[in-house]
Amino acid sequence: MKPIGKYILIKKIKEEIKTETGLLLSASDVADIRYKKAEVVAPGTKVEVIKNSDTIYYDSRAGHTMMVKGDTYTVITENDVVLVE
Repeated sequence: MKPIGKYILIKKIKEEIKTETGLLLSASDVADIRYKKAEVVAPGTKVEVIKNSDTIYYDSRAGHTMMVKGDTYTVITENDVVLVE
């Protein structure tokens, strides 16, 4: 699979969010967090900074989810990425 242009194919990373005191946030609280973590599966043909296997944070309201060969992926644009680890 190879995204075209400025699109990026990602796989969401499920993470447990803890407060400073060690409490786990509920699913509804986690849903309110604007930025989500994901692993880059494939960057588009015009994406220069983000590479395969990078861990990124992106706007959770962005993108489209799709099923390919039984796996769930999300397609976002390069502009939706706010941080690369």
